[in-house]
Amino acid sequence: MPQPATADGVGAPSGRIPPHSAEAEKGVLGSILLDSGRVMDLCVAEGLVADSFYFEPHRRLFDELIAMQRAGVAIDLLTTVERLRSAARLDSIGGTAFLESLIDATPTAAHAEYYIDIVRQKYLLRAVIACARETERTCFESNQSADLILGQTEQAFLDITERQHGQLTSWPLVINSTMQHVERLFQLGPGGVAGVPTGLRNLDKKLRGLRAGELIVLAARPSMGKTSLAMNFAECVAIGRDMVGQRFKGDYARPHPVAIFSLEMSSDALALRMLCGMAGVPAFQIDSGIGNSQKITQQLTRAASELCKAPIYVDDTGGLDVMEMRARARRLKKKHQIELIIVDYLQLANCREVARQGRQLETSAVSANLKAMAKELKVPVVVLSQLSRAPEQRGDKSAKPKLSDLRDSGAIEQDADVVLLLRRPCRNQGDPEYDDKTLAIVDVAKHRNGPTGEVRLNFNDSLTRFGDRADDGVGNADYVPVDGADVGVDAVM
Repeated sequence: MPQPATADGVGAPSGRIPPHSAEAEKGVLGSILLDSGRVMDLCVAEGLVADSFYFEPHRRLFDELIAMQRAGVAIDLLTTVERLRSAARLDSIGGTAFLESLIDATPTAAHAEYYIDIVRQKYLLRAVIACARETERTCFESNQSADLILGQTEQAFLDITERQHGQLTSWPLVINSTMQHVERLFQLGPGGVAGVPTGLRNLDKKLRGLRAGELIVLAARPSMGKTSLAMNFAECVAIGRDMVGQRFKGDYARPHPVAIFSLEMSSDALALRMLCGMAGVPAFQIDSGIGNSQKITQQLTRAASELCKAPIYVDDTGGLDVMEMRARARRLKKKHQIELIIVDYLQLANCREVARQGRQLETSAVSANLKAMAKELKVPVVVLSQLSRAPEQRGDKSAKPKLSDLRDSGAIEQDADVVLLLRRPCRNQGDPEYDDKTLAIVDVAKHRNGPTGEVRLNFNDSLTRFGDRADDGVGNADYVPVDGADVGVDAVM
């Protein structure tokens, strides 16, 4: 009888033996020796790996069979014996007699799918047990916060779930989904919006909306208005109206839940900014007590009644760990079905796992986790980012930023599906358009699934609100978001 493996980290306290099936494992290995072409493909499709087997000899043999398949070597009893003997591994798994016993214990390879499923199920149960025990050990021995441990635990169990569902997607289903998406885009016409609308018509004509599963990086130097632009996105999506108050068409005419992780500003500050913008009241009037207080109160009250209905969820925890952020976003998605996530801003997020390896690697880890979050939750994630001082030091009069100016790590540029570089010419005296105090330019510097180029907007500094600019030159096509768009395949435009 082969000895059980211990490398999976699952012990057996109180005499309990971890879940396994020796007969099913023998059935899988025996089926491979009888019909390797079909059974090996089934094993790969179901995500079976060497660690899926409980007994160490079974692990070693399966690992060797995988290597033989990759090398294009025919797999049967004779070739397997010869390969193991030449590598001096035959005796370690039990010799030729053990291989012959596997074939004798397998009546037919026709039931290989059944054997494979049993092995996979037992492996998943052992993985759950190992995860639970590791969590228990961490709770007793670690000095980490309970929130962080909870986030790491949720992620660990999610990894098991993804392993259960497999990594392969039916190619015909992908093609059919893509064709449905293409047909929907053609129905919309040139002005159609295939994702979550931003509320700015000119920007949506360039981006065609914020698409599910994409990481959108909005970068700028300090005090350019990147937080204001992101909050304008959130307001429009949560209320179902664009920046001029017109209802979106289709499903986006109703409120859609938005999650905001504000690592810089408090929730009160964000709420005041959004209230003042919607009411048309400059915040400095409230702070200084200027103006007709009764009229201002009426305007704010009307805006408050509208915003109270908006499904916006703000988490203003400072210095949030990115794994904890993912855990919180996962809970918000499950509880409130959020359709847009905004993170303000990337450089303030932490990743404790790599924090000691330098800020560049930490920023890379944060960026990768945010991209993974977008794909996992199937929602667009808008991440604000700081730019370095390079635009101001290049000697370029317009101080136009570039992708390489993204601060701390080039991984941000790599992970992002869309990069928006925001600048305001009035903040740079050398810019030819310095005298235009309301002009804001969003440069779509990277767009994985569409065109790049500049979008010209208006910005009201006192109200922190953006608007479309008549001289943008984008066109005047109708603004039509997709009805109930939850686009899964966006690669075809």
